[in-house]
This record gives sequence, C-alpha cells and structure tokens, in this order.
Amino acid sequence: MSNVQNEAPVIAAVIIDNARLRWQDVVAVARHGARLELSAQAWARIDNAQAIVQRIVQSGERAYGINTGLGGLSNVSLQHEQLSALSRNTLLSHACGVGPALSNEQTRAIICAAVIQYSQGKSGLHRQVVEALLALLNHQITPQVPSQGSVGYLTHMAHIGVGLLGVGDVSYRGQIVPAQQALAAEGLSPVQLGAKDGLCLVNGTPCMTGLSCLALADAAQVLQWADVTGAMSFEALRGQIDAFDPEILALKPHAGMQQVGRHLRRLLADSEVIASSKGVRTQDALSLRSIPQVHGAARDQFNHSVVQIETELNSVNDNPMVLGTPDAYRVVSQANPHGQSVALAADGLAIAMAEIGSIAERRLDRLINPHVSDLPAFLVSQPGVNSGMMITQYVAASLCAQNRQLAQPAVLDNYVTSALQEDHLSLGTNAALKLLQVLENATQVLAIEYLLAAQAFEFHQPKHFGAGTQVAWRLLREHVAPYDQDRWLAPDIAKSAAILKDPHALQPLAAYLA
Repeated sequence: MSNVQNEAPVIAAVIIDNARLRWQDVVAVARHGARLELSAQAWARIDNAQAIVQRIVQSGERAYGINTGLGGLSNVSLQHEQLSALSRNTLLSHACGVGPALSNEQTRAIICAAVIQYSQGKSGLHRQVVEALLALLNHQITPQVPSQGSVGYLTHMAHIGVGLLGVGDVSYRGQIVPAQQALAAEGLSPVQLGAKDGLCLVNGTPCMTGLSCLALADAAQVLQWADVTGAMSFEALRGQIDAFDPEILALKPHAGMQQVGRHLRRLLADSEVIASSKGVRTQDALSLRSIPQVHGAARDQFNHSVVQIETELNSVNDNPMVLGTPDAYRVVSQANPHGQSVALAADGLAIAMAEIGSIAERRLDRLINPHVSDLPAFLVSQPGVNSGMMITQYVAASLCAQNRQLAQPAVLDNYVTSALQEDHLSLGTNAALKLLQVLENATQVLAIEYLLAAQAFEFHQPKHFGAGTQVAWRLLREHVAPYDQDRWLAPDIAKSAAILKDPHALQPLAAYLA
C-alpha cells in the first residue's frame, strides 16, 4: 500500500483490548492528550502473568530476573524481601542517563508503548505498576528523562520508573517539580514494587518504539508537504510535465512512485505556467524530473517502517517471558528485548528523510540562481542593493549536511555491556532520536523551499497556477507577505515551518494528495 496516511483525528481515549494498535494511537496519547485505558481482557492478561510470577516465587524455582540478579549477576539467587528490594534497586541503579531531558510528548510516547507491551500479559509485573503508569499519562505527570544513555533500552524507562517511586523531577502543570509533590497533588501514592517489577519496567523496546511512532507522524507530514513544495518549485522553474506522464511512470511500478506521480499531476492540473512552458527545454534537471522516483522511494521506506514499528508495538518484548497459567507455566529467557527491527526501520527512514531534504535543497537552490531559473537573482526585484533570499539556501545546505551526518546508521555501532552478557546491541533508541532530528531538519528545508517557491510565483503573475499549487501559495500568503525588499527573514521561515507542522494545514490540499 503506497498511500501515506497522516494522523487520525484527535480522539478522547485509546483503549487497549484485543485489537492491533497503530502508531496513530501512540501519537494520540503522547501528543494530543488522549486517555489511555485497558479493557477487562487486558487486565486479565496482566493479572494472569503476575500470578505466574507469584507461583515461581513461592516454589523457589530459579528464574532470571524474578529471583536472580540481572545481567552479569544472573547467577546470584535472591529470596523474600530481597525481591522487592531488587526491583527498587534496579530502577535506582539504572536511572543514570545524561543530557537534556526528552520532551513531554516523547516521554509520554515511551510510557504508552510500555503499557501496550505489558498488556500482552507475558511480562509478569503487578497490576498496580501498570495503573501507576496510566496515572502518569492521564494526570499529565511526566518524568524528566535524560535523552542520552541508552544502548537500546534500560536507561530511559528507569527514569520513568523512579518517578513512580516519587523519586526525581517531573513536568506537572507547566512546571518542573519533585515527583513526590506532583503525585501528592493528584492524590496518588508512590508504588510499592514486587518481584520482577523493576526488570519489567526497564526491559523491552518501548523507548525506541514510542519515539519511532512520533517520528512516523512527523514523516507522514513531511512526505505530503514535500510533494506540495516540490510541485511548486517544478512549476516556478517551468518544468516539463511529460516526465510525470502516468503511462511513463507506470513502466516503473514502484507503489510510492505512482502515488507521487498522481499527487504532482493533481497539484499541477490546469497550470497556465506549465502549459505555456511546454517545450522550452528538452529535459529538466534531475531534482525536478525525478521527484516521483525520489519522493516515491521515501514513501515506500515509510510504509516498510510502519510495518516494522507497528509489529514491535504489538509484540511481547520482555525477558524473561512468562507463558501459560499459574498451574501450567513456562518461564523463557530469550532476546525479544533486542530492538534490531525498530533500529533498522528508524535508520532506513532517516536515510529516506535526509534524501527528501537533500533533493528539496537542490530545487530551492535552482529557484534563487538566475543562471537556471529565468527569475530575478535571489528572488528579489532589485538585486544588488537587496541580497534577497540568497542566504536561505546556505541554511538549507547546512541542515542537509547535518542530516547526512545523522543518517549514518546507528544500528551498525556495537558495544559490549554487562560483563560480556549483552554483547550485541541495537542502539535503537539512538536511531529513533536522530530520526526525529532528521525530520525536524527536513521540515525546515521544506519550509525554505515553500517560502522561495511562493516568492517565485510572484514573478509569474498574472498566469494561473496549478489547481493545488495555487491553494498552497495562497495559504502561505495568509501568513507571509511577498518579499519586495530585504527584511528580517528568520520569522518568515518560522511561519512557513509552522504551517508545515500544523496537522490541519493540509486539509485544503487533501483532494490533491489522496
């Protein structure tokens, strides 16, 4: 399926039951404040798994992380009050991240993905721990989580976990306050942990998965706008529309490429600029005529990433797993917390999104270059005394250079941790975090292209523009005036970027991007 779908309309609640959850559900909770709730079936699965843990504790059977130490200490047996102490100590010792805190929505996405994981009923933590995580979300209490320090999992969730204990700081009602204070203000008590609770809280892949769900939302927005701004640049530069002929594109039947071709034809339909430009050159530069091929490949990568990330979101990724019932159970140590699938998906999408920014930078460079644009130099009426939009291209080039650095795969790095016990790591959380930065940079590049293409349109008047590009041009002009002479440009770029980030701004263009 080639069609990139944007975020679903904001909903009041996401209910975890037996149905498969999607990235839009995580975004609804994390970004838009939807309540997260569990059905009776989900609670029953959690209770069953915890009953298995209790049976193991009572029997004295050795099971990793339930009644043993962790990682390189997995051969140390524990019992009785040591099990609760182990859970608490696990959170405190693992909460050692560094760097600036994640945003509230990023931390909320991680918590949401964690709860979805626990609802599978194969982890074994106590019901009250899940209730406490839901309370953080639904009472808008967000632990301050350092952004750096994860080789895949552990650190970020530990900082969330200590918040449940009333330790550390949280974001609450617009302020950073001690966790204990925020819990008390909402009538909540710190959680008392039992066997396996600490390990469950730090294990699995909710960090990379939750963050990647937010990235999918941003990528969906970027891909739609890239087609719009690309079409505007193509029109402003008097592109040769035959390159987007459906019969021609059908001869290379990649799904994303066909989708982009349809978008471009709809956006550019009835353009007098395009009609009057037919035959002015034999062929356009590749940054113009290959928009379907490049944007389409990014869409195909997006759809692959959706499959990988949503599969992980609906998976069991705890270790050990508890299976069966208290009367007939299995405890299995395995490697489902390894996040290779999400790490590869995030790395692949980062490369694709860096390419979206890269080709946009090449287009916007042509817009300001009078040697190839047939437009005034730097898109200003009196070049010389006015520098025009010259330096915006420098900014775009800088962002693309940073994206090239960020697009280097995180998953290829590998380090050994826990005294040789964990000797292959996914670095998936790093992959997701740098993907989010790539997307922010790509958005800014597209914002610059939008600004420049709209300015180029001023020099093509009074000709009528494409059906969709005309709508996009007028939308920008509601916020940014034409550039008649030099003025402070940073606010114009910020206004353009704000449009691209607004999930509702694409509604007037929906018919052209279906």
